[in-house]
Amino acid sequence: MTRSEAKDVFAVIDMTDRNVVITGANGGQGLAETLMLAAAGAAVVAADLAAEPSTAMKAATAEYPDRITYRQLDVTRTDDWRALAEYLQSASARLDGLVNNAGITRRSRLLEVTPADLAAVSDVNVTGALLGMQACVPLMKSGGSIVNVGSVAALTGHYPVAYTASKWALRGLTIAAATELGPQGIRVNSVHPGFIETPMTADANPVFKEATIAETPLGRTGTPEEVAAVVLFLLSPMAAFVTGVDLPVDGGQSSHGGAKSISDALR
Repeated sequence: MTRSEAKDVFAVIDMTDRNVVITGANGGQGLAETLMLAAAGAAVVAADLAAEPSTAMKAATAEYPDRITYRQLDVTRTDDWRALAEYLQSASARLDGLVNNAGITRRSRLLEVTPADLAAVSDVNVTGALLGMQACVPLMKSGGSIVNVGSVAALTGHYPVAYTASKWALRGLTIAAATELGPQGIRVNSVHPGFIETPMTADANPVFKEATIAETPLGRTGTPEEVAAVVLFLLSPMAAFVTGVDLPVDGGQSSHGGAKSISDALR
């Protein structure tokens, strides 16, 4: 799915007058989510670690000047989240959605990974999501929605130990939050992308990419817009009775438990 196709198809989901925070928004999936939400009518606070928006984010804010606002945010810092919450309160903005999209990876295997690797990845991928929910939930009312962006690594025994462990932990955090916040009418779900063509995957070993495609029934990589479309659905009223869900967006990669390789070998 291209960006233009996404705008045409998902403009039917009306997010007018809804306010959403998206982290890791300067590129890749976060940028696609920002653009798709804005196209659907939402007001988006697009947050990222950099002090200045990326060139692509500047273009996005120029396209939707009344709908996209860029804010610097280190998701691992409680003070940054507090400042963001205060900014939203000062703007009298009710918060309807939070997308914990920011994430990092370390590709070390089991015998090479260090405690520092594990801590660094967990700080962003897990603690960042926790701090985001703690800061943003008080601004939400019934009907609010949180989407945590995981990974196919959270559904499999993927080799990058620190990354895989963090995404499995994020699944647990998501389910705990869904249970805790359900009585308030706030939904919490996670999406788990497979190999998506983003800056994070751009430097992946070509052999890794080829092997992943071989394990993907749809036989290709995904686009950021295809993840963003699922995030948009989960944020929207169309998913009003959906919470506590792990939703793969991986072309079927996690569906077969390794049986695809066996099936293909027997052709």
